[in-house]
Amino acid sequence: MNPVVVRNVKIGEGMPKICVPIVGTTKDAIVSEAKTFDSIPVDVVEWRVDWFDDVFDTEKVIEAAKELREALGETPILFTFRTSKEGGEKAIEDDTYAALNIAVAQSGYVDLVDVEAFTGDEVVTHILEEVHKVGVKVVGSNHHFHETPAQSDIVARLCKMQELGCDIPKIAVMPQNKKDVLTLLAATLEMSEEHADRPIITMSMSGTGVVSRLAGETFGSALTFGAAKKASAPGQIGVNELETVLKIMHQSI
Repeated sequence: MNPVVVRNVKIGEGMPKICVPIVGTTKDAIVSEAKTFDSIPVDVVEWRVDWFDDVFDTEKVIEAAKELREALGETPILFTFRTSKEGGEKAIEDDTYAALNIAVAQSGYVDLVDVEAFTGDEVVTHILEEVHKVGVKVVGSNHHFHETPAQSDIVARLCKMQELGCDIPKIAVMPQNKKDVLTLLAATLEMSEEHADRPIITMSMSGTGVVSRLAGETFGSALTFGAAKKASAPGQIGVNELETVLKIMHQSI
């Protein structure tokens, strides 16, 4: 499996990379938080743009992206509009969603965009084609905030993202019990060992699923999310504690 390289970060090689979300609602809040990241362990920054008050003004989004890039230097930026149907803050029409992702990718200020892979094959393929033209990578994603699908379904969804051409397939599920966490981990192992030709990202959410955010190197997940301030999903833990555990796991493998 070849790692996905963004700037100086190799996702899919060595210890799982730490991605920290920014969920500010104003440009000033977003940039101010980014300027504090030089004191914490972070490999990738995710800008959750669905929290941004001016998200439907593309010019203001790109302006904020420019300042975020200046604040973060060479730290890779993952641009994410998480739609309300997959647990995000706002609803958005498919054509607007596609146009926003493409415009921001074309701006040159971000390194990866998150694309909800089951938005519809035509829309997803269009975004992938346009984003890839400008050298930006795609994290294909799928989120289940109320359940954990069967192991075979999780694997099938990750395979579908790979077939579509997503550079990094990602799935997040909600456990109803401890067995559901084992289902997610088993699916991750199966995907990484039997099907994946690229890095994948998986997680079981909430406190019950925290172990999945820590054991990625063991089961095959290449990146994990940690909180600097406000968590963007249930079960995210602080980045310093996260790094400590990831290092312990890495040294033991």
